[in-house]
Amino acid sequence: MRILIIEDDATLADSLKFQLENQGFETDVCHDGEDGLHFIEQQAHDLILLDRMLPSMDGATVLKVTRARGISTPIIFVTALGELTDRISGLDLGADDYLVKPFAFEELMARIRCILRRPRRLEGGSTLSFGDLSYDVDLKQLSCKGRTLTLSHREGALLELFLRNPGQTIPRSSILSRVWGPDAEVEDGNLDNYIYFLRRRLKSLNSSLSLKTIRGVGYQLEV
Repeated sequence: MRILIIEDDATLADSLKFQLENQGFETDVCHDGEDGLHFIEQQAHDLILLDRMLPSMDGATVLKVTRARGISTPIIFVTALGELTDRISGLDLGADDYLVKPFAFEELMARIRCILRRPRRLEGGSTLSFGDLSYDVDLKQLSCKGRTLTLSHREGALLELFLRNPGQTIPRSSILSRVWGPDAEVEDGNLDNYIYFLRRRLKSLNSSLSLKTIRGVGYQLEV
């Protein structure tokens, strides 16, 4: 689970990053609105914590542009603007929740858990199926024709991306951003290695599915 923190207060951002990572989340941090929107457009995160008062582009504009572009990633406004009109306008712009500073980290975690319990419009449940494969996202268990094996964290994230986009060509840049994070320094060979690992997994299960290389573009999961 990857969370994006868009917060211009570096001390608060670092504190949130530290505490969230202690809870098992992966995090990315940026400190102004334009950078935040760039991160959001890569759609590499499962949840966004968005400050309202940001340099270069305020949080309300970031949120408005995000929703106008059809990006439905859950967003929690985390802001010092706590008047009733502020909360109403923030929610009307498309925020999924609104948390006023200062706040207890325990309350933030409760709100995150609440949002993550909601069904995702695009991503659905924890079991994904395509062709003869069934993958339990929570347990990282891949099943095929009565056989089951457990994937590593990275293998699971990679396979999940393909299973959520079956038959579609996914560019290498999108795979790297979604699986490793939009700001990660990853060599291309690292992706190739994990594609090789997944191909071995599919072969060991005698699956009818294969990972096809689309030369110069990326990969596609196909029957």
